[in-house]
Amino acid sequence: MKLSITGQEWLYVLKCMLGAVICYLLYLMFPQYPMFWGIISVVLVVSPENDNKLPYIRIEGNLLGSAVGLLVFFLPFPTIILLCLGIGITVTVCLAFKLQMIVRQAAAATIIVLFQEKSGRNWQIALERVGCVMVGCVVGLLITLLFVRIEKLVVRKKGDARHTGTK
Repeated sequence: MKLSITGQEWLYVLKCMLGAVICYLLYLMFPQYPMFWGIISVVLVVSPENDNKLPYIRIEGNLLGSAVGLLVFFLPFPTIILLCLGIGITVTVCLAFKLQMIVRQAAAATIIVLFQEKSGRNWQIALERVGCVMVGCVVGLLITLLFVRIEKLVVRKKGDARHTGTK
């Protein structure tokens, strides 16, 4: 078996790393916020393809999951019940509206908002996580748009070089 990684796949690795670095820098700048959730969102938003539409679709998933997570958060049940209920509602809504492409992103966002470690349930933490997830989504979108722009410039430059006979 021969292992190989294409140029497009290397760009994907670069996009993921760039997103992680940007969110980590934001984490260092604003340590009071859980920006590590933004890093997860970046990785969920960027993709190997340089497709303008894909980040928007994935951001919709994060928005849906965050909204469900926030709505379920205020119910008076133990965390395990809230997680099951939140995931169940999120997946059901996605499937009912034929949004299969965003199920994973939506479910991940629901879990991020609902699952609170030993700190107890705090609605401010849930809101901070929604904010950090959205920051990660925006970072992922900007990275994708940057790489799409670079790709278009490279393709145009190659086309110009062919027409002028230069390489």
